[in-house]
Amino acid sequence: MTVLIPHTLSPRRSVPGSIATPEYVDRPAPTPYDGPEIRSAETIAAMRVAGRIAAQALDAVEAAIAPGVTTDELDAIGHAFVVDHGAYPSTLGYRGYPKSLCTSVNEVICHGIPDARPLEDGDIVNVDITAYIDGVHGDTNKTYLVGDVDEESRLLVERTEEALARAIRAVKPGRQINVVGRVIESYAKRFGYGVVRDFTGHGVGPAFHDGLIVPHYDDPRYDTVIKTGMTFTIEPMLTLGSIDWDLWDDGWTATTKDKSRTAQFEHTLLVTDTGAEILTLS
Repeated sequence: MTVLIPHTLSPRRSVPGSIATPEYVDRPAPTPYDGPEIRSAETIAAMRVAGRIAAQALDAVEAAIAPGVTTDELDAIGHAFVVDHGAYPSTLGYRGYPKSLCTSVNEVICHGIPDARPLEDGDIVNVDITAYIDGVHGDTNKTYLVGDVDEESRLLVERTEEALARAIRAVKPGRQINVVGRVIESYAKRFGYGVVRDFTGHGVGPAFHDGLIVPHYDDPRYDTVIKTGMTFTIEPMLTLGSIDWDLWDDGWTATTKDKSRTAQFEHTLLVTDTGAEILTLS
């Protein structure tokens, strides 16, 4: 199996001046979030809009995924969809990130930068996109099969999506946030998958990442109590091998150290009185 290498990046895509820009764009880091953990009705309404735009943008990108299509072409599609709907692609200019979505192919765990590499038959590719509109973010990702994919990779993708579904069902007010990681890790262990530890889910809403950490592995130290009105992502990353990782010179692209394949799925959630509402559905 061919190990990925960086390819050429296209110039940064423009966003119309009429679209509101997050405060962190082209700054070294975002302003730390110091607002409430329980979202207001107005914030939740705006997040439903942002989440739907992100989910529909993902659908638009999915329709173009095929052997021979470059990840940069996928970025162009996602970028155009988000801005055409009056939103800003949250990753563009976030801590210097140069593109409007992330494309993580095969052994890339997360944060792969779209470039000139064409997708190949048998690849798997995760697409992670976030939309910012009316002061809030909606964040989602999925892993897709490219052409004829081997059974081991196909099952990894299918089971990673199932791990996310199980974790979402476990979210209830009054439980500790660690329930998420406990459910994901216990399911992944059935198949001998690695559960990535160093990249996690996070609080999201008015801030892209608001300080809440949502681990995907079992660790009782993460004892934040889940409350109605909280919003956060769950985004498990499962591997066929090692969870140790290398970072490309671009400062973003994280690959499994043994170059084993890895898959990820993500939704933005709102905690309700009885469970969780998925805000990133199309």
